[in-house]
Amino acid sequence: MSLTTRILIAMTAGLAVGILTNLLGNSGWLSPTLQGWISDGFVNGLLDAVGQMFVASLKLLVVPLVFISLVCGASGLGESSRVGAMAGKTLALYLLTTAIAISLALLLGNMIRPGDGIGLETSLSFAAQTPPSLKEVLVNIVPSNPVQAMADGNMLQVIVFALLMGIAIARCGDTGQKVREWFVNLDEVVMKMVGILMELAPYGVFCLLAKLFAELGASAIIELGLYFSTVVLALLLHCFGVYGLILKLLTRINPLAFFKHLRPVMMFAFSTSSSNATLPITLRTAEEKLGVDNRVASFTIPLGATINMDGTAIMQGVATAFIAQAYQIDIGFTGYLTVVLTATLASIGTAGVPGVGLITLAMVLQQVGLPVEGIALIIGVDRLLDMIRTAVNVTGDSMVTLTVAKSEDAWDQQVFENSGKS
Repeated sequence: MSLTTRILIAMTAGLAVGILTNLLGNSGWLSPTLQGWISDGFVNGLLDAVGQMFVASLKLLVVPLVFISLVCGASGLGESSRVGAMAGKTLALYLLTTAIAISLALLLGNMIRPGDGIGLETSLSFAAQTPPSLKEVLVNIVPSNPVQAMADGNMLQVIVFALLMGIAIARCGDTGQKVREWFVNLDEVVMKMVGILMELAPYGVFCLLAKLFAELGASAIIELGLYFSTVVLALLLHCFGVYGLILKLLTRINPLAFFKHLRPVMMFAFSTSSSNATLPITLRTAEEKLGVDNRVASFTIPLGATINMDGTAIMQGVATAFIAQAYQIDIGFTGYLTVVLTATLASIGTAGVPGVGLITLAMVLQQVGLPVEGIALIIGVDRLLDMIRTAVNVTGDSMVTLTVAKSEDAWDQQVFENSGKS
């Protein structure tokens, strides 16, 4: 049985067990002792422990994998570095897809109008965190202490330091070549560790989904069904429609084959709700299944996990329209244009961790004069939507990576085609 099939079975089983556990817990059929055992021993004990250990093991590899892979990639470019050209193409594509995502979300949000007729409660409250200023974002890109940056998991700083080291190695002649060989060998060891963790993935995925749905059940979706459906529709259209169209137009590569190769990555992202936690799997898949050269993948994928948040932008677009409709506030065309620009720029420097979209959503709402307290309306389903939009985020990272690799002549078509036959 393939890994993809095993993960799919684990996801289905996790959903079923979680919903069944939630129904039993709320049915009143069980004795308090048995209900306490299920809640404390099974859900918050066994499932939570295994799920947290799985996510922690993925995050364990993120910093070393990004640093080592990026050093190998940058040093392999040689003295005539193409980092500048790659960075320009990558950033342009990431910003383009984010702008399309937020525009699509606003369009659907105003066509479907999920916020009409919502009965608001006067007790709603939401404490918005203050987002960093543009100056702080730019200053924080450059690390003052690379070891501290790695310890904190600050991916932009790790990327900058790895690029500098890789370019320096490329310019050190024979000495640099010896150092690069050491990094290449180390990269092979780390990728083997990723392979080991992937074999354990079905167990982690099962526990994560079972715990989540044991706590939430299906009631959260029913209460905000129209909003939930609108966001999901926008996410699916963007993922399979926009990404597929861009890939076909810019590379002539078959989008169906691309999505087939990417299924395990999307499942990992769905279960972990974290672009950063999924990063080792995304990078391994890009190189071994999509046929992208390490020189490109090691740069574009870590950068995408940090700044490319199309799924989050879609949530912000639909949520803005939803909250405006719920409060019966018309922000007009200028307001929606402001949302597009603000959400697109806010994606730069946004960390790929669960729930961060709510912070940037608060900033977007403040920019157009909508009450931040409206976020409390959608918190109930945000955790579930976070799973889907993370899968969209990693798909966008991979699509841009493949597009840039094709333009840089760093794509192995034979690897791409052969991996589809296995």
